Order: sequence, then structure tokens, then C-alpha cells
Amino acid sequence: MLLFLLPQADYDPTESSVPWQALHDAGIEVRFATPQGLPAYADARLVDIGFGPLNSLLMTRKEDLQHYVTMTIDENFRSPMAYADVDPEQFEGLVIPGGHAKGMRSLLESEDARRIVRHFFEAQKPVAAVCHGVLLLARTLDADNVFSVLHGRKVTALLANTMELPAWWVTAPWLGRYYRTYPQTVQAEVTAALASPHDFLPGPLFPQRDSTDKPQHGFIVRDGNLLTARWPGDCHRFAAELVSMLRQVRGVQTQRRADWTVGMH
Repeated sequence: MLLFLLPQADYDPTESSVPWQALHDAGIEVRFATPQGLPAYADARLVDIGFGPLNSLLMTRKEDLQHYVTMTIDENFRSPMAYADVDPEQFEGLVIPGGHAKGMRSLLESEDARRIVRHFFEAQKPVAAVCHGVLLLARTLDADNVFSVLHGRKVTALLANTMELPAWWVTAPWLGRYYRTYPQTVQAEVTAALASPHDFLPGPLFPQRDSTDKPQHGFIVRDGNLLTARWPGDCHRFAAELVSMLRQVRGVQTQRRADWTVGMH
């Protein structure tokens, strides 16, 4: 069973529902947690308001919106836990979608969310994060309260010069700082938490959106049981790798139990 951490509002519908759909199709149960234990819905601009003439560049794709609609009628989605009530021991993996509107701060600034993240890293369980979701990992300190849990790991996240800043520049005249969750870019803050700037892997210079048929267009970074991606355009490949990673981990655990059983005889 996996845990999805969602903010009170404003997360990205693609980054949440595409991984959810892949897990659902694979028969893997997903539970949700939100700040107050209330159902949380995605950024309305990405679901139906849109971006006018920039919809072809910035709006959620129809196929991915359908996954989101399906996710929101799931029984577990409609009855989430509060962050404070989450017992991480009950879950085998953690997924943290991103989003850029201000409601994301309820996740990214939560001490309870960091407590949950810390458990998964200490237990070496699978953790998957995309876009701004990687910020929560960067802000979570290790058990010694010295380094980020990302220190010494290789990751990716939302790129500054080809993703976050251009989206802000083209929408700022009417949306203001909608695309700027914080003054510092995601890439800058995540990179600062790493052991070396070279541990941040940006991927191809010119990103392409992936799809169900073309997952190879997406870019992901997997470092052991840690999986990260940059933006909604990576999420089909991200989702497929997440399912693969979980199956691998389950396979290793099953083999260990079998070896232990043999050793008892």
C-alpha cells in the first residue's frame, strides 16, 4: 500500500493522477493524506479554467484530466487521512506530486509532512516525487538534523531556465506570480540541499512531453529507491518506473522471506 501526500489544494492533476492510475491498474492500493484530512483538489486553472491562447503549452492534456476525474471518485481519495494521523509504518512507499500555485505551501511547509518523509528515507522505502514535490524532500533533514535527506543522492526536479521561469514570464502580465511558489526557483533550492551541484541532473536541453504511447520522451532519475522527475511531461515514464520499482522491491522482500524460511529448517 502506497501513500500519496497532497496539499490542501493546488497540486498538479497530471503529476498526481497519472501515477495513481498506473498503480491502480497494477493492483497496488493507494491511500491519501492531506493537511486536515479533507479531500484535496487540484489547481482549478489546470483542471478547467485554463490559460486562454496558451492552453496548448500549459493546460493539462485531456487524457490526463480523465485520469484525474477517475482518481477523485475513488473511495480512498474521498476519505484521506490528516498528516498528523499518518503512521508511516503502514505503507511500503511514498509519492509526492508537485504543483506551483500557492496552495502547495500547505504541503511544502508542513512539519508533519517532513516527519513522514524522514521515516521513509530512514527505512529505505521507495519514495517518488515530481516537480515541486522534490522541494519537500530537500527541506526534510536527516535523523541527525544536519543534512537534507537528499544529501548524497542524485535527483532531478523542475528546471529553472527552461520550465519555471519561462512559464512565469509569459503569464506574469495577467497571472502575476502564479508560477512562482517562492522567490527562489525549485532547481536552486533543491541543488543547495545536495552534496554536489553535479548531483542535480537536468536531462535533455529541450524537454518533450511524454505520453502513454511515448513514455521515452519523459526524463526521470532513479537513485536506489528514490525516484524523481521534473514536470507533468515526465509523468508517464515516472509512473511506469514507479510501478517497476515497487515490484522489484516486493520481489526482493519475498526472496528474503523465502531465504529466511529456508534458513529456519
